[in-house]
Amino acid sequence: MWLFSAVAAVLYAPFVIGVIAYSGFRLTQGNSLYIAGSIILHLLYFLLLFKGYRIGDLSVVYPISRGSAPMMTTICAIFLLNEELSALSFAGVVCIVVGIFLLTGGVRVFRSKENLLPIAYGLLIGITISGYTLLDKAAVSIMLISPLLLDYFNGLGRLILLTPIAVKQWDRVKDEWRTHRMEAIGVGILNALGYILVLTAMTFTPVSYVAPLREISILFGTLLGARLLGEKFGLKRAAYASVIVAGVLLIAFTSLM
Repeated sequence: MWLFSAVAAVLYAPFVIGVIAYSGFRLTQGNSLYIAGSIILHLLYFLLLFKGYRIGDLSVVYPISRGSAPMMTTICAIFLLNEELSALSFAGVVCIVVGIFLLTGGVRVFRSKENLLPIAYGLLIGITISGYTLLDKAAVSIMLISPLLLDYFNGLGRLILLTPIAVKQWDRVKDEWRTHRMEAIGVGILNALGYILVLTAMTFTPVSYVAPLREISILFGTLLGARLLGEKFGLKRAAYASVIVAGVLLIAFTSLM
C-alpha cells in the first residue's frame, strides 16, 4: 500500500501542481476537514480489507463488502443528500447488487459458521466504502474540491501515515520494489486514475447512480479472468452477469429520461 501510494505521489505531482497553479486552490478549515476525513476513511477501508482477507476467504469478504456498499450508499444518499431515485433506477441498483452478490459467491457464504467473522468484516468494509463515497461526493460537489486534488491529498496522507511502518520494514519494501516494480507502478497509476474518474462523475451525477455503477468493475474482472487466466465462466455466471448488465441499462435509461 505504501509503495503504490509513493508511486502515485511522484507521478501525479506535476498534474497537481498545474491544477493548483491554474485554479488558485488553497486549503481552508472547511475543505481541510473533508480531506482529512477522506484520508482517514480510505485508510480504514484498506486496513479492514487487508485484515478481512487475512482471516477469511476472498470469496466471502469480497462479495459481502462490494455487494452491500452500493445499496447502503444509495439509501444514505436519498436521506442525507436528498437525492431522488425513480422506481426503475432503484430496480437497477437492486439488479447490480444482487448480480454482484451471486457472481462472487452467492448465499453459500452464509452456510458455514467459520464465515461469520469474515462476513462481519465484509459488512464493516461495506460501511466504510459507503462512508467515504458519501463524504467524497460532498467534497467534490459541495466544497468544489478538484477530483484530482482530493485523490492526491488522500494518497499523500495515506503515504505519510504509513511511512513509519514502511521505514521499519524497509528491506521488505525494497524487495517488493525489486520483484514487483511494474505491478506497483501499474497500481499506482490505475488506482488513482480510476478513483479520479469516479470523483469526476460524482461532480455532476447523483452518487446513488455512481456507487452501484462503479461496481461493474467486478463484471469486467470476471470476464478478463475467464479470457486471460482461463477461469471458468459457465451458464450460471453468464446469467448473473446479465443481471448486472440489466441493472446498468435500467440506470442508464432512467438517467436519460
